[in-house]
Amino acid sequence: MSKRSGGVFDIAGKEARAAELDTLTSANEFWQDQDKAQATLKERATLTSVISQWKKHLKGLEDAHVFLEMAEAGDDEAAHEFDQQVDLLEQQVRAAEMQRMLGEEHDPGNAIVSLHPGAGGLEAQDWAEMLLRMYLRWAERKGYKAELADYQPGDGGGVKSATFTVEGSYAYGYLKAEAGIHRLVRISPFDANARRHTSFASIFVYPELDDTVEIDIRPEDLRVDTYRAGGAGGQHVNKTDSAVRLTHLPSGIVVTCQNERSQHKNRSTAMKILRARLYELELEKQKEKMEDLHKTKKDIAWGSQIRSYVLHPYRMVKDHRTSVEVGNTDAVLDGDLDGFIEAYLLQRIAA
Repeated sequence: MSKRSGGVFDIAGKEARAAELDTLTSANEFWQDQDKAQATLKERATLTSVISQWKKHLKGLEDAHVFLEMAEAGDDEAAHEFDQQVDLLEQQVRAAEMQRMLGEEHDPGNAIVSLHPGAGGLEAQDWAEMLLRMYLRWAERKGYKAELADYQPGDGGGVKSATFTVEGSYAYGYLKAEAGIHRLVRISPFDANARRHTSFASIFVYPELDDTVEIDIRPEDLRVDTYRAGGAGGQHVNKTDSAVRLTHLPSGIVVTCQNERSQHKNRSTAMKILRARLYELELEKQKEKMEDLHKTKKDIAWGSQIRSYVLHPYRMVKDHRTSVEVGNTDAVLDGDLDGFIEAYLLQRIAA
């Protein structure tokens, strides 16, 4: 776990810690312990990034003061530059505040997201596919790299299950706010009588672990099955057993991956997902919160949702944890989720 030198604005403390790490990295014996060395370099990179951002913000504030003085002297162009600089500083401060809220160990890293429809057949499967598109669009908006690891198409349409990875700064820190059950209310496009239907789908979010986190997976505890990948992918998919299914026998956790055409790559990705799920399970055991874990995995049905997406008889998305409501449902389903995520993270900090 990385060390934290005071609060996010303790620049002097962070500079002192960065200098201390510089001294450690220059020692001859630094690379004797590879895991410790990697953890040290990761901490140093995080500190350096924070210090650099702070200096950038400070320079922006100084520039704004200069433009303000020029504007007060009657320079209209400087007044325009001042307004732009203030807007930019507000955005930067908001980003810094968000990072302050994301201070847990794995928050800065990548995320693994698993999605499953609730009961309801085609209706629920279609809702799950809508959510998959929503999160992929959110990742695109954030400039993150998202890749499907496994996609199981539903019977007749939609998706039975899907797992994807999201790579980018603080991807896990943000996406952990989305874990839970999501409810949709709409006039069903699959109902000839145009009746209103309610559907549910669950989202699970895990941190992608780096090599410094040790997860012991014994070969005898692992069953590996290979099979031919389904769905789109061309003739190659139908001719080779490239898809991989890993079953961890002690825990019963099953992970599948069929996105890559290489069996080796699919196995590597599946192992990454398995390690993340086992790590989360172990954390829950250590914290004696198995009851909470079971609550998050209870029936995907009434009374357990974290957010409702209502498309009929009115249009609104409401987060039941924070009471944040948005009327523009199309924007939300197109990936505009930051308002919900930020409100949830602020609530966690205040709690």
